[in-house]
Amino acid sequence: MTYSVTGLIQASDYNGFTTNSGGLNDIWSTGSGDKGWGQTAFTSVAAGGTVTATQWATLVNNLATAGSQTNTTLTSRTAPSAGQTITILANVATDITSVTTNRGNAAVAGAFQAAWTGSVSKTTATGSGQSTWTITFTHTVTFPSADQARYFWNAGGLVFWTTNKSSTGTDIDPDWNTFAGQVGTIYLSGRVNGAAQTIAGTSYTGTTRLNGTGGTQTTLATTTGWYSLTAGGAATTLFQLNNATSPYTGAYIKTTAAVNAGSTVLTLVTTWVQPAVSGAGTTCNITGGTSTGSPLNLFGSAPATVCGFNLPSTTYLTASWGTPTVAASVA
Repeated sequence: MTYSVTGLIQASDYNGFTTNSGGLNDIWSTGSGDKGWGQTAFTSVAAGGTVTATQWATLVNNLATAGSQTNTTLTSRTAPSAGQTITILANVATDITSVTTNRGNAAVAGAFQAAWTGSVSKTTATGSGQSTWTITFTHTVTFPSADQARYFWNAGGLVFWTTNKSSTGTDIDPDWNTFAGQVGTIYLSGRVNGAAQTIAGTSYTGTTRLNGTGGTQTTLATTTGWYSLTAGGAATTLFQLNNATSPYTGAYIKTTAAVNAGSTVLTLVTTWVQPAVSGAGTTCNITGGTSTGSPLNLFGSAPATVCGFNLPSTTYLTASWGTPTVAASVA
């Protein structure tokens, strides 16, 4: 590149900042892998062509927007207007490198969504006497396309799940009511650039547990995010919490995640497991209850696992990612 204070801005200079590998297009437009927000792409200037003030202003403005999106401090600069002479601007390459490094961060959180088709609640009783039982909650989060799934995660989208139960009637019901409430909310982020993402001031490391206390946490895959999951591969355990209350310490809640071969569907399977217990007066069976409705407003009383998502914010970016859908089932 010839870009310097005393030089003329050439097509190769502009293309290096925008459309060439390492340019702003890598994160701004389609990109690939964990790069790309799906915004309108820059177009190259032909060799020997003139870089217009409008093209230069687009670079300046989009770079500033990328800085705002990722909460990255950039060099202050003013975009030229049509008809003005284009002047050399300092630290453009440095600022592009900075926003590329911070590309998974988002200064603002997007809209909360918790609506689904199917069922998230086990409304009938489970178990009998002192025998073991399992409830399996399955959620499939489907993205409109593989590219839109990438834009979702790259721009700060999050998928979350949480558990609840409040029904009563058996001696173990109160214990499971407490235990289900100890999970808190588990978030899956993209883990863009192989690092934690700071979204609206909160750090999401890959799999992050928020607002959960109690129980014995045996698994939390803190460095496993969307990009850590192999498309078409086996399910990965993201989280497991064991009951810490005797004599039910063998009970646990566990969630696994898998991505389909086309990278458009995330499948979360959450199992509630109660092993058999022994001892006078101890039973394992729990009651059902009222179902939890979609979209989530309040939980019903039945055992439930709800999955939802936070869309990326549109404060700085256009919503290129569409809206995922969630299908739920329980067995």
